[in-house]
Amino acid sequence: MLFYITSFIFVKKGKEAVFQEFEAAVIPILNNYNGEILYRIRPEKEQYIHCTGAPPYEVHFIVFDSEQDFLNYSQDEKRKTFMHLKEESIQTTLAIKGTNL
Repeated sequence: MLFYITSFIFVKKGKEAVFQEFEAAVIPILNNYNGEILYRIRPEKEQYIHCTGAPPYEVHFIVFDSEQDFLNYSQDEKRKTFMHLKEESIQTTLAIKGTNL
């Protein structure tokens, strides 16, 4: 059964370039774990119909063949070498996991 992650990513002000460096390094690793970004969206504030808080910098909709593939990706040693970039650039992430109904 396919496993989905939807992530709302809130980047620290002024750290957008660091975040983009992190993404450039870790997104290709998804392929090693049967993962793929289906949608990577950077919405403009004006595009929101309703937003009670600060809008996210990016929204990712990612699919893996299984939850185990996602867990393996999360523990990838090469990915871990870039975690300092994530910690430097991301204020918070709201991640929602799910399966196909």
